[in-house]
Amino acid sequence: MSLILGLESSCDETAAALVTSDRRILAHKLAGQEEAHRPFGGVVPEIAARAHVERMTPLVEAALAEAGISLRQVDAIAATAGPGLIGGVMVGLVTAKALAHAAGKPLIALNHLEGHALSPRLADPDLEFPYLLLLVSGGHCQLLLVEGVGTYRRLATTIDDAAGEAFDKTAKLLGLGFPGGPAVERAALLGDPGAVPLPRPLVGSAEPHFSFAGLKSAVLRARDAGIHRPEDIAASFQQAVIDCLIDRTARAIGRAPQATALVMAGGVAANTPIRAAIEGLAARNGLRFVAPPLWLCTDNGAMIAWAGAERFAAGLFDGLDAPARPRWPLDPTAEKARGAGVKA
Repeated sequence: MSLILGLESSCDETAAALVTSDRRILAHKLAGQEEAHRPFGGVVPEIAARAHVERMTPLVEAALAEAGISLRQVDAIAATAGPGLIGGVMVGLVTAKALAHAAGKPLIALNHLEGHALSPRLADPDLEFPYLLLLVSGGHCQLLLVEGVGTYRRLATTIDDAAGEAFDKTAKLLGLGFPGGPAVERAALLGDPGAVPLPRPLVGSAEPHFSFAGLKSAVLRARDAGIHRPEDIAASFQQAVIDCLIDRTARAIGRAPQATALVMAGGVAANTPIRAAIEGLAARNGLRFVAPPLWLCTDNGAMIAWAGAERFAAGLFDGLDAPARPRWPLDPTAEKARGAGVKA
């Protein structure tokens, strides 16, 4: 059995966790930054990086104390090395390098997306490779065939905005507050999802990818028209996102007949109506549905520690010269999508 210390600092969550290879979470410490960023309506990279500097070391110390172990008892140290806001990524990665060097432990420089991709296996020990993954977060929207640890085949990505990014921008346009995803979901509970005619970009298209920029622009036009309640716009927007995700994921299911399950991960997987819709899609296609518990969907240290445990078992380690990367595709061989595409 291995014990991994995982550090996460890719955006606005600072986290440290200790997880064993038999799926026990011995400690998990997380510090959010919502209050610091709320006045700006979004994450300010410089503020986020400074907060990571202030919080990372105390969180590591608190995690070790909670588990009642010393750094010497840890088998490896894993940290997000990208993709993400580069200032924050560097804080976590440099901390991990220092700890690994001081304690003589292996370093595992992790792709943050791999943390999300493998997190369902922390929650569900019966989840077997390969599985079809809908990865939806603030910065990413992809469909991936997860063939094994370190082996990912991208079937689709966003050509512009990610789904979570569209949620955040919609919340800002409607004055619903920050963070945007939960704010839109709350407002949508009070609205009519059929009240505002909004587009469903690429639905029905032979192209495999996602697009949400046009939907976001339609929300702006609906707001400026002044004839709809914000709650109705929010509900209609959320339903449009659901329709897009269902259509695109259904197309990917047809391209991945070998998948053992339909899996959902990332921050948007914490949205209850979206989660229920994808679960329904899985049932209609005879697939088992797997998603982490809500707390494990958003950025956290446990998913990084668990992905570290998976890579440790596979003998996949990194040198102390491992770089911090603002962009880092899980499938470097995937054909570049038209449009923005680089968010893959």
